[in-house]
This record gives sequence, C-alpha cells and structure tokens, in this order.
Amino acid sequence: SIPGVPVLGADARSTVEFTSTRDALAGGSPLAAALLRIDGIVGVLFSAEAVTITKDQDTPWPLVKPDIFAALTDHFANAAAGIAVVDPALAAKPPADTEILATDSEVVAMIKELLDTRIRPTIQDDGGDIEYCGFDESTGTVQLKLKGACRTCDSSVVTLKNGIENMLQYFIPEVQKVEQVLDEHERVANEESISWKR
Repeated sequence: SIPGVPVLGADARSTVEFTSTRDALAGGSPLAAALLRIDGIVGVLFSAEAVTITKDQDTPWPLVKPDIFAALTDHFANAAAGIAVVDPALAAKPPADTEILATDSEVVAMIKELLDTRIRPTIQDDGGDIEYCGFDESTGTVQLKLKGACRTCDSSVVTLKNGIENMLQYFIPEVQKVEQVLDEHERVANEESISWKR
C-alpha cells in the first residue's frame, strides 16, 4: 500500500459497494473484482479512506487474509500508474438515497438532511454506510439499510437504536423508531466483516 493515498480520492462524495464480480467490473473496479473472486468474500465497500470486506460465515479470516492483503498490495502498488479503485465518476456522485426531491415532505427532507450531514459521516468513519429506504408517516418509522462493516457488526442494533434513532428523534419529533432493512441474502447468511483503513 501507499501511505497517505486516499482509497476513493479527493472527489469522493459517498461510499461505493459491490456484492458481485459482475457489478465490480461494470463499476470500473478491478480491485473489487479481484477481492470478490476470493472464495468466501461476498462484499466490498470503498469509502474515502477505507476498504471494508465482508465474508460469509463459513469462511475463517485466517484462510482469506493472505489473498485479501495480496490483492490490496498489488492494487495500491500500481495506484501510482493511475489505476482507480472505482470509476472516478461513480465515486464523485453524491448519495442518491438522501437527495431531497420536490415530492418529499418536510419531515422526509429533514430526515435525509440529518442522515447525510450528521449520521453518514460517522458511520463511514467506522467502515460502513447507511442507505435511506423510506419513512412511514403513519407509524413514524424510518427504514435504513446498513452497509459494509456496519451491516454485520455485533453492535449494529446499538448503532441503529442508540445512535441513529436517538439522533433522529431528538431533531425530528415525528420519528418514532428506526428499522433495519435486510436483503434476502442478509436474512439467510450471518456474515462477518473486517475493515482495513489506509
């Protein structure tokens, strides 16, 4: 690796996550493709300064760590040659989930603003991210998807309830609770994550 070289670059405005080799190649990320080709690796999330790798529950870390570090070392040794972690245009796009739309209610706009300015940066510092999935005005429920290290972290419920839910409720009285949205494969598999910081 090259110390001091950011993972996504100075123009990065969000995280970028890949869960298949096909998506990684389509997103212009040979590094994510190389990591996802390692048996047992099921997800790669890039943030400004970290690469978070998710494995399935059956694969022990000692088995995959050498291949992970080899892929990271190979990539960052060649980074000086201009090989990007992802397509720079993809990394420079702001998160679409918290873009405030003309059709959003005032409450939804406030939720998105708070997620984007206060909550997301803290989550990204820990190797994860959040995705806003919706707000049910009748129940006051905010639906969020956790990504990267936060998705499978043992304290993800604490993050949702004590961190995100408390902050949203403090600033937005209409919010009654926060629920985690899971993908089908997340419901089936109990995955583990490791975060590598540059």
